Amino acid sequence: MSVKAAMTVDKDFRIGSIDERIYGSFIEHLGRAVYGGIYEPGHPDSDEQGFRRDVLELVKELQVPIIRYPGGNFVSGYNWEDSVGPQSERPTRLELAWRVLETNQFGFNEFVDWTKKANSEVMMAVNLGTRGIDDARNILEYSNHPSGTYWSDLRRKHGYEQPHGIKTWCLGNEMDGPWQIGHKTADEYGRLANETAKAMRLVDPSIELVVCGSSHLHMPTFAQWEATVLEHTYDSVDYMSLHQYYGNPQDDTPTFLARSVQMDDFIGKVISTCDYVKAKNRSKKTIQLSFDEWNVWYHSHQSDRKLDPWQIAPPQLEDVYNHEDALLVGCMLISLLKRADRVKMACMAQLVNVIAPIMTETGGAAWKQTIFYPYLHASVFGRGQALIPLIQSDKYDTKEITDVPYLESVAVHNEEQGEVTIFAVNRHLDQALQLNIDLRSFGTLSLIEHIVLEHEDLKAANTREQPHTVQPHTGGNAAVEGGAKVTAALSKASWNVIRLRMSDRA
Repeated sequence: MSVKAAMTVDKDFRIGSIDERIYGSFIEHLGRAVYGGIYEPGHPDSDEQGFRRDVLELVKELQVPIIRYPGGNFVSGYNWEDSVGPQSERPTRLELAWRVLETNQFGFNEFVDWTKKANSEVMMAVNLGTRGIDDARNILEYSNHPSGTYWSDLRRKHGYEQPHGIKTWCLGNEMDGPWQIGHKTADEYGRLANETAKAMRLVDPSIELVVCGSSHLHMPTFAQWEATVLEHTYDSVDYMSLHQYYGNPQDDTPTFLARSVQMDDFIGKVISTCDYVKAKNRSKKTIQLSFDEWNVWYHSHQSDRKLDPWQIAPPQLEDVYNHEDALLVGCMLISLLKRADRVKMACMAQLVNVIAPIMTETGGAAWKQTIFYPYLHASVFGRGQALIPLIQSDKYDTKEITDVPYLESVAVHNEEQGEVTIFAVNRHLDQALQLNIDLRSFGTLSLIEHIVLEHEDLKAANTREQPHTVQPHTGGNAAVEGGAKVTAALSKASWNVIRLRMSDRA
């Protein structure tokens, strides 16, 4: 018996405009994300600042619009002043979050320079673990104030006459987590975050602020944490953060590929909590979401436990991703797009070497992991309006998750380009999925291409020795019938991008 699905897409049934920052990423001072990743003086392909050109080219290919920095857990013990000024005068510190040595040879200004070369923007986090209001207002003054004050003139002394103009700031990181340096209760954090936000807005009223939500869906304090924090901060912040990682340690692929159903539920619950506080406050303001940590993460756990402490940039969290990981990443991207009305920023964690789409060899090559490809396709082709897909699909059950559709899909209308793009994952591990899509509201359509990411081996991975084992091809079988209907047989366990052109843009 074949697996079937039908989908109807109407250009007027809009979820919302896609904020390009939904395709953001994350660089933390962790493992080889910075040292040996984006920054490696002496590498044959490094520029005059020590930035690896090969990595920059891959980041630019992804079109990453915003990058969160410098953490992550790292930020809760971070003294930003250590990372500016002459490199020869910067101190080496014990970095307690990951128990390594931080040399501070790559710092705040270097990151700003690097993001400009990567055609991206900065999402900066402030330390609300060991520090607080003073630290936040000072770094903001250093970054954004033009001149004539201690911190702004210090920036100018360091060679940056013009302000950095960073607009997006995170008020700490995962402050609900007992592992966090300076861990706080919801009331403690909510009050500190609110007072910090007020002080930062006095320095620069134009900034936007992200407050910490729960570290993941299964935290014992979720969603009371969100409610309590927002009761303190509702009028002073713009976004609430979400974090979530998934793994497949039990090698249960059907359940693993269904995890994005739980992600949908997580997003819905956070939205409900935000709107509960909105109603309670009789507020007209709507809190948007920043899903600023998301990915697959579990492959590296055992090797990380074997590392000796107090090394400089050891290989930490270096997951080697396989084909099934790319499929779940595709499903997670679809989950973000299905709530584009409220999820306005998101950061794949992280960007290079550390649970990342890009891997490097210190002194050697850089290559694309399997998860690079769905991230690339969504970022490049997923701009415009997210549309509500009306889907009928065969389903399956797992021990944990029931009614999982074999088809996971969303549509994007780029009116400016005159294109409609269908992103789709076939979760079935053994059979192709027969898909019929009704797009009659768009008039006559023609097929641009059908990109497919597939592999016979779910565990197949890209490595330094074999960097092209899993990569997409344009040999998909999608076809347009009668000008407004699309048929396709989506290969088993595949990620698909079906790009269509509207007739008036031919």
